[in-house]
Amino acid sequence: MKRIAQLFVLFFALQGSIHVAVAAMPNVDAEGKPFPSLSPMLKRVNTAVVNISTYSTQRTSQNPLQADPFFRHFFSLPELHQYQQQQPKKRQRSAGSGVIVDSDDGIVITNYHVIKDSDEVRVSLTDGRSFEARILGSDPELDIAVLEIDGDDLSEVGIADSNDLEVGDFVVAIGNPFGIGQTVTTGIVSALGRSGLGIEGYENFIQTDASINPGNSGGALVNLAGELVGINTAIIAPAGGNVGIGFAIPTNMATASMQQIIDHGEVRRGLIGVGIQDISHDLREAFDLANGQTGVLVSSVGEDSPAEKAGIQAGDIILTVEGEPTQTANQLRSQIGMKTVGEDVHLTLLREGEEMEISVEVGPRDEVAVAQNGLHQLLEGASFENNTDESGVVVTRLEPGSKAAYSGLRVGDTVVAANRKPVTNLESFRQALKSNSKGILLRVNRGGGALFLAIR
Repeated sequence: MKRIAQLFVLFFALQGSIHVAVAAMPNVDAEGKPFPSLSPMLKRVNTAVVNISTYSTQRTSQNPLQADPFFRHFFSLPELHQYQQQQPKKRQRSAGSGVIVDSDDGIVITNYHVIKDSDEVRVSLTDGRSFEARILGSDPELDIAVLEIDGDDLSEVGIADSNDLEVGDFVVAIGNPFGIGQTVTTGIVSALGRSGLGIEGYENFIQTDASINPGNSGGALVNLAGELVGINTAIIAPAGGNVGIGFAIPTNMATASMQQIIDHGEVRRGLIGVGIQDISHDLREAFDLANGQTGVLVSSVGEDSPAEKAGIQAGDIILTVEGEPTQTANQLRSQIGMKTVGEDVHLTLLREGEEMEISVEVGPRDEVAVAQNGLHQLLEGASFENNTDESGVVVTRLEPGSKAAYSGLRVGDTVVAANRKPVTNLESFRQALKSNSKGILLRVNRGGGALFLAIR
């Protein structure tokens, strides 16, 4: 028994020495080379990725019956607006992420939806410091906001050319998921140029399988060199969490928007004045295009628009923008949307089987939108025709991702009044729209019923 006890003591002693030896082993492989690690890069980048806390004040929700006029009259309740003013206010807090891109001026870029409707925005750094941020401006259509903080010894993330990204490139997502604190996840670029998702007005997303969750919005998507390639913004989450399909705004789009906000306090996005659509199989055959031909079809050209002045014609196929291929109408809108008013944009067109290069000057959005459909800037992307069956005008086309597509209009709707004036044909529609340049009130017949649409 004594011998057995001695063996047990020896065994556990050896086990302990083995554990100590394993714990003390250097982080190297069998040949003495260090294991690959993202740690050196992350030590540089993490300090420039910030947590953003927003605070807003909202009135507490009310019982739906409180808004019923009959209910209020029956119980002798005060007027609705008086009741709403008496409702207690509730302080709400939400969390997101952001990236310092200019340490000298304290410029932080994040998503617009992170700071939307906030009364106060605070930026917290990994070293424990916290600053109240000033909102310099935002671009809701791209979902970008730019903040400014006043701090010393800030870090910044270098910005890469997102056009250099390729599917299969390794990327790292950094942010504050679920408000638990800064978190790093890795993956690859799963796809490029994702659009038509209905997430934003201008879409040309980087898709990645690096885990992005609620709270990651506004955080950094970086390459293995630690350079910013995208701003994490959205996920497809049927179960409420990450399923490997996340989206980031490419830095080339985000920084173009950011620079306009810094320079002008707003984004002055322009247009060239063309109606565009994707090339379907039927259209490819109708235009006698080669099998597999990609590009975007020009369906109309606005009168006196920059496109018309540059010589673009209906039926042209736009192949590239600034040398970058364009394959969908949404992608083309995003590529043009990066340009500022007065800037020249170089296009490659296909016309009657011949390629040609053309330069178009981007025009003011308000003027070009009106020139494009002759109606109103808020109806950009919509086509109308006189109703042959009765009075009014019919919506015949809605360009995907356009303002009109998000207005609530549907193809087949009949507009019978605009800004409280009757609409009998296109001319009366045009005249009625002139009474308000900032908003439109439409009365629409749809499926046998009528409804009002307010567009601003």
